[in-house]
Amino acid sequence: MSSSSLDELILALGCLPGVGRKSAQRMALYLLERDQPGARRIADAMDAALEKVKHCKQCRNFCDDDVCEICADGERDQGILCVVEAPADVIAVESSAAFRGRYFVLLGKLSPLDGFGPEQLGLDILEQQLDERDIREIILATSATVEGDITAQYIADVAAARGIASSRLARGIPLGGELEFVDSGTLSRALSGRQQIERS
Repeated sequence: MSSSSLDELILALGCLPGVGRKSAQRMALYLLERDQPGARRIADAMDAALEKVKHCKQCRNFCDDDVCEICADGERDQGILCVVEAPADVIAVESSAAFRGRYFVLLGKLSPLDGFGPEQLGLDILEQQLDERDIREIILATSATVEGDITAQYIADVAAARGIASSRLARGIPLGGELEFVDSGTLSRALSGRQQIERS
């Protein structure tokens, strides 16, 4: 007879990206049969993350405090802002060790059909930062998709209206590729080979 608690665990694990029912079942059975301490660590870590993790008030990345460690780091170049779509992209860019500026995380990309407009991406917050901070360049590190390109052009126009230069990551990133899956060497070359964006 099947356990409703086990079924619920399998369904819960199945919500993870790329995890189907069979994979979720294998994970659930492994944790219950062979690594209950590991299962407890996962449960405790998830509880703690849900309780403590929030968005940085400056860049919108995930952090435990009001301002993340990157925004609070006075050694970073405050005049260069790298705009990315997701917290995973910050991790990817940081792993390249090629960028020492600050970030702004959109938490999506412009896609009106999916309900993602400028307000959902926090572009009002970004515009306020462009007006109040001494930012000389924006690096647009959105994904190489139609939506990513539209988002990058929109932000480039906003920056250009304020006399701020914009650049786009060089196309060493594969078309249709997501930033978090790009290897650090390719990402490093893309950052160093970024190109200026002309105003539309």
